[in-house]
Amino acid sequence: MAKRQLNRRQNWRIEKIQGERAARAAKRESQALETLEGGDLGPEQTGLVIAHFGVQVEVEALEGELAGQVFRCHLRANLPALVTGDQVVWRPGNQGIGVIVAQLPRSTELCRPDTRGQLKPVAANVDLIVIVFAPLPEPHANLIDRYLVAAEHAGIHPLLLLNKADLIDEQNSVALNALLAVYRQLGYPVLEVSAHEGDGMEQLKKQLDGHVSVFVGQSGVGKSSLVNSLLPGIETRVGPLSELTGKGTHTTTTARLFHFPGGGELIDSPGIREFGLVHVSREDVEAGFIEFQELLGHCRFRDCKHDREPGCALLNALEDGRIQPQRMASYRHILASLPQDEY
Repeated sequence: MAKRQLNRRQNWRIEKIQGERAARAAKRESQALETLEGGDLGPEQTGLVIAHFGVQVEVEALEGELAGQVFRCHLRANLPALVTGDQVVWRPGNQGIGVIVAQLPRSTELCRPDTRGQLKPVAANVDLIVIVFAPLPEPHANLIDRYLVAAEHAGIHPLLLLNKADLIDEQNSVALNALLAVYRQLGYPVLEVSAHEGDGMEQLKKQLDGHVSVFVGQSGVGKSSLVNSLLPGIETRVGPLSELTGKGTHTTTTARLFHFPGGGELIDSPGIREFGLVHVSREDVEAGFIEFQELLGHCRFRDCKHDREPGCALLNALEDGRIQPQRMASYRHILASLPQDEY
């Protein structure tokens, strides 16, 4: 069933109500912060944001006697928006409450557009992005390539992870093997695992050791099942595939950071079916296709669009097999989805 379109007045009313609710929440937060700062606060120390809940965040203490303890913290009004993975300076209060006074610089940040198209960070200080897909829902190269472009743009190393390998059968094996072969040929690390059966999970743990990782991928590919397998006792909710659409149902509602016993962290982010790239340029997209790098700048025309122009280095490489048709199709599809001023 198609979604009902809201008229202009209905949209205005919804935004007005949401704005009023946000203002009331901000007022309550300000009053709570004033009360907290009027009491006895401990000395400034560093902490790690492990979850975000509206106007408050959970911070894990990283030093001193409080190291390892988690505090629900208020944010001072002059602070930028914080996300899971941020390192901060904070002051502890009583009864597990604290105040964040400063945000420390981020080494990396992973962003995606929100429902209004505004760019929104979802995780910070990540050095490994694990792109999860599965035989069901059917994986699409274009979505994987979008993640790869985003990872390249953010300066984060990617790992391609085929979960639910136990669902590979005669009907889907040829297409899946062809899909994986393209990325293996390009040099991307690819793993095949089954969170349900346990196959390949030890190898995955070794890949994640020592890294701050984030799992991304469309809903239903088993990200929560992977977290449960990697971190027994966490028990994140697992959702079934929709019988109507064949797509996954959202089970993770906020990005949360987990620690591995042997070192390293994992940020489990909300499932997203569409990973927008409205914040990147044409040049960023080209940089995200690593097989293009040695070819760019060698076309006959400086402003070559790599479409039908004679002497195009990319089209020549496509013709002689150095660029796979699947990848060129993804590249063109991504370019077509960019805002017109970026294309």
